[in-house]
Amino acid sequence: MNGLMLIARREIVTQLRTKAFVIGLLVTVLLVAAVSYAPKIMGGDSYTLGTVNSQQLPLERAAPDAEFEWRTFPDEEAAKQAVLAGDVDAALVDNAKVLTDGEIDSQLGVLLQSVHREVKLGEAGVNIPPLQIQSVGADARYEGARAGIAVVLVLVLFMLIIGQITMVAMGVVEEKGSRIVEILLSSVRPWQLLAGKIFGLGVVGLINMTAILVVGLIATSVSGLSADFPPGMTGLVVGVLVWFVLGYVFFATLSAALASLVSRQEEVSTVLTPLTMTIMVTYFVSFYVVNNATGLLATVLSYVPPFSSMVMPVRMAATEVPLWQVGLSMAAMVVAASAVLALGAKVYSRAVLRTGARLKLTDVLRAK
Repeated sequence: MNGLMLIARREIVTQLRTKAFVIGLLVTVLLVAAVSYAPKIMGGDSYTLGTVNSQQLPLERAAPDAEFEWRTFPDEEAAKQAVLAGDVDAALVDNAKVLTDGEIDSQLGVLLQSVHREVKLGEAGVNIPPLQIQSVGADARYEGARAGIAVVLVLVLFMLIIGQITMVAMGVVEEKGSRIVEILLSSVRPWQLLAGKIFGLGVVGLINMTAILVVGLIATSVSGLSADFPPGMTGLVVGVLVWFVLGYVFFATLSAALASLVSRQEEVSTVLTPLTMTIMVTYFVSFYVVNNATGLLATVLSYVPPFSSMVMPVRMAATEVPLWQVGLSMAAMVVAASAVLALGAKVYSRAVLRTGARLKLTDVLRAK
């Protein structure tokens, strides 16, 4: 373990001292903060409202920055269908009831109640009953927020994993091509060098992931966007960090093993093509899961490594997933990562000292 931690500390210190890491982290943090503030910066809200035997409320006086469009419906049933279809955000019926699909937008609800009371006060005195809010559809209050969080998670997990495994592969080839690996292996064993590199660069990736999550949560809290977040965000954040680690270990080990087959950095992209394609497929499947988190494909692939490393955290963000399913998926990913570590260590130890032409994986596995 001393040798492993020595290599890991070397990787961490080397990366943290580079300008590329510092600049990249700052740019990423600023982008996350900008995205969190985007809805607030983009200006006022826009609402489409319906009426049934009701007068249009002068909501513009209370919210001059917002835009309101009114539509008239012949009866309550027609208004209900419009609400369920998403044609209107809410419908005012008989000046007494508001139809919504799920929980009403908080700002719109306050506007309707306050302006309704103001209008009625001018007509009938002080005894004004509040508007009755009636949901005509399923509770969809968190659907938009969940979809947005899931999309962001897909992008963040993909960018960090693809970036970190490329860094691992380039480091392996650089050490092999410059023959530095021969000096290092005179002091540590191959598995220590491999594990130390993966662990050290994983810590660097975890720093990036933690910074993104922390800045994102702080920015959304300050901007007010976090008010729309579903409950259980703490568990989701912890789960995302765990899934990032599991996915990184799986893909980074394969990346290091494949990179040890070549001696020139120009060959890295070619030798990593199968791994890169696997990550791309996982990425596209995860995007599909955002809009169909409860479908058969999403459910099955959330248990199948390495797809589960992105699909399951996206499912967790897009919908409520039972804890036992998350635990089972993690256990399967741990088993897969352990098997890959054993295989990767064998390939790396047999290939990293063999310079020259590109080695074939089958030949390395058969060698003794």
